Amino acid sequence: MTTPMVQAKGVTKNYGKLEVLKGIDLTVERGQVCCLLGPSGSGKSTFLRCINHLEGIDGGTLTVDGDLVGYRRHGQKLHELREPEIAQRRRDIGMVFQRFNLFPHMTALQNVIEAPVNVAGIPRVQATQEAHRLLEQVGLADRADHYPAQLSGGQQQRVAIARALAMKPKLMLFDEPTSALDPELVGDVLDVMRNLAAEGMTMVVVTHEIGFAREVADTAVFMDEGVVVEAGDPRHVLVEPEQDRTRAFLSAVL
Repeated sequence: MTTPMVQAKGVTKNYGKLEVLKGIDLTVERGQVCCLLGPSGSGKSTFLRCINHLEGIDGGTLTVDGDLVGYRRHGQKLHELREPEIAQRRRDIGMVFQRFNLFPHMTALQNVIEAPVNVAGIPRVQATQEAHRLLEQVGLADRADHYPAQLSGGQQQRVAIARALAMKPKLMLFDEPTSALDPELVGDVLDVMRNLAAEGMTMVVVTHEIGFAREVADTAVFMDEGVVVEAGDPRHVLVEPEQDRTRAFLSAVL
């Protein structure tokens, strides 16, 4: 049996007395697309950030490709890794945020080559060639020399995807990548994500795009109040849900 790409067992997360994640169990196999859906405040984005240890967990275990995320085990206890070790493991996980977080003083091309050159130590000529290929892949070959301020929101998000792919991740995380975009710009970003899914990229996507989840996801997960209410085949979870809470959410957003 192959090791799952993501495996969460009993994951909890607290902010003071507020329990945000209340024992999340979730498995994402290699090459699968998992879409996390649910109302605001349900814990979706927090769980996503835990996957690459932007947030620490307070209980349970969370592994990526079989390795604990942000921790090492000593006996029965988990000890948090030092930041350089965390950063080293995080290199295999690409993340695309709701806000694009591009460097405003760098062109699209410079944004894409920044991490490969300065973090991974890839020669600049090689990184530049790969960056041009990635910008072409996301439909922005003619925008390589444009600065973020010269790009639309959708174009900036596609540069952000290219930037994440430049580190050749084994896993891509998307935190509501279209929610900050004007409606007419959403389609281009989703098309890029569809292509990644078709190429076999393992993806965990927090999204409100029900149609995208129904079309592309292998697993749809509905979360509410820090728990997984329902998970499974999108054709069941999003079309014929078993849980009343899932039905109520879908009736409100569709």
